[in-house]
Amino acid sequence: MITETQERPNFLDSLILPLFVAILMWTIHIISFVGQLDFGFLGVYPQHWNGIIGIFTAPFIHGDWTHLTSNTFPFLFLSWIIIYFYNEIAYQSIGLIYILTGLIVWIFARPVYHIGASGVVYGLVAFVFWSGIFVKDVRAIVLALIVTMLYSGMFLGVLPNQEGISWESHLYGGIIGIVVAFLMRSRIIKEEKTEWVEESAENLIHFLPQDTFEKTKQQRAEEAAILNQEWTWDSDSTE
Repeated sequence: MITETQERPNFLDSLILPLFVAILMWTIHIISFVGQLDFGFLGVYPQHWNGIIGIFTAPFIHGDWTHLTSNTFPFLFLSWIIIYFYNEIAYQSIGLIYILTGLIVWIFARPVYHIGASGVVYGLVAFVFWSGIFVKDVRAIVLALIVTMLYSGMFLGVLPNQEGISWESHLYGGIIGIVVAFLMRSRIIKEEKTEWVEESAENLIHFLPQDTFEKTKQQRAEEAAILNQEWTWDSDSTE
């Protein structure tokens, strides 16, 4: 819900978190590339306690430049959309997708190191798309259609047994995105209705005199009497 003290963030404010995460991903990869370091051990390694740290670190680790760039720009765009259009629930939703995707991968995926932000990206895609389905609001549906057109090819990434690809991260990220969208649907609907009511009230206030709703019944009656006297005097003057 957006109140008088909590307005929708502007374009640049909405990019602060996405840019911070993207810069951190690129910084880590540059350090790995320049220093010839292998940070793969920071990925998620399922069913092993030493691999549980990957729930928090794996999205920042990438195998090569192609892997990094293919995750960076979708993450930037999708996280910006969520923060800008669903500000009240954005950070909580992104956080849940981030943590739960890694946790489910750690519990159920193959015992290999799973790295990259693609699981989170799939979660964000699913969240935006299914929010449009669950909420059935015009804006949410438009966002869902935009995401579908841009990232429809990603659905092939959830197919199993793809060499060198953590299809489990993609699949589980998508599932988590749907679950989070379902859990947040009522708060999104509430935010949409609140914004519509506030915008309508603001338009009404600007349409009518600013003090229309501040005057008492007695004050309006006195003003009407004065106007009536002025109208009577004008009429007498023209006779």
